[in-house]
Amino acid sequence: MSTTIEDRVADGADQGFDADALIRLRAQITEALDVAGDRIPAPAREQAQVNLDRVDQRLQLGVGHTVVALVGGTGSGKSSLFNALSGLDFADVGVIRPTTAQAAACTWGSRAEELLDFLGVAPGRRIQRDSVLDHDEHTGLHGLVLMDLPDHDSVEQGHARQVDRLLPLVDLLIWVVDPQKYADNVLHERYLRTLSERQGAMLVVVNQVDTIPAHTEGQIRDDVGRLLSEGGLDQVQILLTSVREGTGLGQLRERIAQVSASASVSARTARAQLEATARTLMEHLGPAQPEPDDAETVAENLATASGVASTSEAIREAVASPRQVLLDPLRRPARSRIDAIRERWLAKATVGLPRAWQESVTRHVASPQTFYDHLWRALSKVELSATTEHRSRRMRAFAQGLLGLGVLALITGVALWVLGIAGVLTGLSVAAWVGVGAGAAAIVAGLALRLWARRRRRAAAAERASSYLSRATHEIRQVVAADLIEPTAGPLAEHDQVRRALTTL
Repeated sequence: MSTTIEDRVADGADQGFDADALIRLRAQITEALDVAGDRIPAPAREQAQVNLDRVDQRLQLGVGHTVVALVGGTGSGKSSLFNALSGLDFADVGVIRPTTAQAAACTWGSRAEELLDFLGVAPGRRIQRDSVLDHDEHTGLHGLVLMDLPDHDSVEQGHARQVDRLLPLVDLLIWVVDPQKYADNVLHERYLRTLSERQGAMLVVVNQVDTIPAHTEGQIRDDVGRLLSEGGLDQVQILLTSVREGTGLGQLRERIAQVSASASVSARTARAQLEATARTLMEHLGPAQPEPDDAETVAENLATASGVASTSEAIREAVASPRQVLLDPLRRPARSRIDAIRERWLAKATVGLPRAWQESVTRHVASPQTFYDHLWRALSKVELSATTEHRSRRMRAFAQGLLGLGVLALITGVALWVLGIAGVLTGLSVAAWVGVGAGAAAIVAGLALRLWARRRRRAAAAERASSYLSRATHEIRQVVAADLIEPTAGPLAEHDQVRRALTTL
């Protein structure tokens, strides 16, 4: 029965590996490529797809399997060590007999058929352990694939090529050497020295130590360590083993169990390949997401450049003035100032973007001439506010009348009072005081009304100036939104979407 990539990846869940993460990361890159389209150069897109196909291949194999390979030369005792580690005697099976001519494999808890097919292990060269029946020394090995590779020093070139093909796929390389041939030049020059970057995933086992005097074991360990160090492999662990006496087998099983408990090389390689692909694609994006000014800010700048702010101030002064003031109509703004604001906004909207993304952002933006024409058309339909405030003007005229009457009444009262004092006329003192009081009251009322009219006029002036500025800015903002913001919103959002997808791996 066929299975999906998701099924294969899920095999790694029981090893503590976040299997779904690889599917999610692969989907993020796929989505980023779809969204970016031809804004990512074709060679980069094609290489990314090749990388994704390779990851898919690894996912199909199941990233939950840990592959441990025994590698060594003729007579090193790999097969006997393989039998000891697996706990299965292949000779008893009959037709299944491990040899150094073909790779053999033993799996724990999972048949790993697809992986073994890919590794080139023939069906007749596969053994499976039932993890339920495993004893303590096999605990924690679920998902392990233990391989016995052909002799690397075989005279048949096909054996060496098979070893070369399998080495990049294994999680732990166990180089098995015997006490007499541990300095083999083929091993050190052809293989070990070329794998210095993988020394953390390698182990050298000096096997068959039961064939040498016990007092020479330390000398051999030191000699092997020296040879490894000369080849840049000073971090490779060295173990001495003997299948016949059981020497070092416990340490070797413990090391294999440690590797089995971690994410497999397929999982690590798949993730590394996804991350490397994302980094490569990021080279074709901006270093940061552009943040252009919003429509409100641009509209305010254009309002100032277009003289809208000056006209608004002129309206305020005209309405606030007690005299009739005629306003000049708004004049066409200088084209150069409008172009400068447009170009400044576009520069911020495309800062740091590669050419393809810049062209994507600016492709549908209104041209300088079109933007200027739209701006002037919008401003032309904004009516100037009235410069006369009729109610306050009527109140001021009434106040002036009161002041005039008050002054007249005051003068008359004072005159009558003076005449009464002089005795020229009699009985005028009461009329004089009435005239003075009425005059004073009229003057106070007139002054109060003038003050109220003045405040009313100033409030109306501020309100009408603000109204004109608001209406004009609104019209400008509509032009900015239609000619600049909206045409660039889609490409900028897509650039941000691609960046987020590639930077959250």
